[in-house]
Order: sequence, then C-alpha cells, then structure tokens
Amino acid sequence: MLKVGIDIGGTKIAGGVVDAEGRILEKLRVETPTDTRALTVAVIDMVRHLAASHDIAAVGVAAAGFVDKARAVIIHAPNIAWRDEPLKAELEAGIDQPVTIDNDANAAGWAEFRFGAGRHVDDMVMLTMGTGVGGAVINDGRLYRGGHGIAGELGHIRFLRDGLPCGCGQNGCLEQYASGRALQREANEIADHAGLGDALAAVRTEKGKISGPAVSRLVLAGDPGAIEALRRVATALGEACGGFQAVLDPELFVIGGGVAELGADLLDPVRLAYETSLPGYGDRPVAQFAIAELGNDAGLIGAADLAVPAGGE
Repeated sequence: MLKVGIDIGGTKIAGGVVDAEGRILEKLRVETPTDTRALTVAVIDMVRHLAASHDIAAVGVAAAGFVDKARAVIIHAPNIAWRDEPLKAELEAGIDQPVTIDNDANAAGWAEFRFGAGRHVDDMVMLTMGTGVGGAVINDGRLYRGGHGIAGELGHIRFLRDGLPCGCGQNGCLEQYASGRALQREANEIADHAGLGDALAAVRTEKGKISGPAVSRLVLAGDPGAIEALRRVATALGEACGGFQAVLDPELFVIGGGVAELGADLLDPVRLAYETSLPGYGDRPVAQFAIAELGNDAGLIGAADLAVPAGGE
C-alpha cells in the first residue's frame, strides 16, 4: 500500500510517496508560502503531482503545532498563522484521497519507531533538537496522544522557574536550554570570554554571527569553547531525560534534529547528565540513547505511515 507523506516546515514543504516498509519512492520539495491559502494550494498541487504516477491509498500531513485528537484540525501553530484551522477538510476538498493531519515531532518519532533507531523497542521517547525541542512518546507500541491529542510537547516542560521567555507564552521551557538555538546562545556567551571563546569570537567577527553548523565544526575540531557550549546544552537535555524516565520509563531515547549530527559528542554528556538526574540510579533499569537514523525524511515517512486510508487502518 502506497501513501503520500507531507512535512510542512517554516521554510519548505517536503512530500513523498512512501511504501509499507517506509521506503520513499518519489520525493518533492518546494518553498513554504507565507499565505496560508497559498500553502494549502501548494500541498494539494504536490499531492496531485505525486498521485498522478502512483496508486495512492491515503495522505498524511505533518506540521508543527497542536493537532486535535481527531487528527483533523490544527489548534495552534507557532510558525504559521493557523488557529483552529480545519486543514483536513480543506485538503480533502482538493484531493481525492483521505487526509490525516499530525504533529511533525509525532510523525518523526513514529517513523524512527517503525523504521529507524527505535524499531526494536516497544517504549521510546524521541526528542528533536532543532530551533526548538520537539517530542514524541511511544508507549507499548502506540503513539501517545493524550486526552486532547496534543501530548508529547516535551520541549515545553518548564525546565527553569522564571527562566527565559518561550514562544509558547511561558518562561523557562526546556527548548530554551536544549535546542539548536540554545547552542547558538551559549556559544555567543562563551565568545565574550577571552581564551576559552577565542575561536567562537573569530567566527562571529568574520561571519557576523555564530551559526549552529559553525559550532558543530568547531566541536569536531576539538575547540574547547564550542565543546563547552555543547556540554551546557547536552546537560540540560540529559537532566530533563532523567525526569522523563521517572514519568514515562522508556527503553530508549532517540535524539534527532541538527544538533544530533554530532553523535557521540552530544550523547556522552547527555548520558552523564541523565544518570546523575535519574531517581534511584544504580538500583533501577536505565534507558539507552541513540541518534535518529532517518534524518530530514522522518517527518514525511511518519506522516505517510500514520495516514488512515478509507475504511480505517
């Protein structure tokens, strides 16, 4: 059975035809329109193009935001002007296929559970370290959605009381301390200190800013300032994972997003902070940690696999 998966991001829309084993048979990518109506039309056009040469059973769409339990309405989106947007109905009006809407982190987490780093476990938590921190919870082989459909927003756990303001309207959320954006902020702070921050300061002087990839390059080159910036961010994530373990007790944490490309340089300090934050450490089973395997394709693969064809699953 073939399905179309669509992953709507703030800057691009990625779409693909995905088979039952999670393989992408054809893939497209376009820029994300700023106008919401134009965005809807762009998704419809993408699905029509993909369906023209494939026998499609359903369409799954992943987007950042709160999605209702029926997987039909986007209640709130941080980067697109959607509020109580009936996206399923709008897309189905232009597509002769059943459409399922899902949160982008849920879709990515489901893809890793089904076809990636989590395929050998039943209970898994995925955390994506991008602009923010996305989360997905797999419990006993099922994606946990909660009473209203919007569970798993792990990046918005309050990590620090009276902490940094977050785009969600609260203060001190985890994503302000454990995201790619947080890594850049820490790198800039360290760049202000002579000695430790010399290499980071040189990048800022040359480029006008310190980007995430620039920090990553310096980490891989062994620069102590960049390594310290990464340690701070990884420590925040690991401490949070100790709390998530107490509540969710996963077998595995899968870490995705751009920062995860650093592999062991990220996971080693994450594990250390996790162990020192874990209630009952030494007397209880601990989770494993792994880097996500599917990269930028996880969202569209998961959206496709979660799509519900006519007549049910």
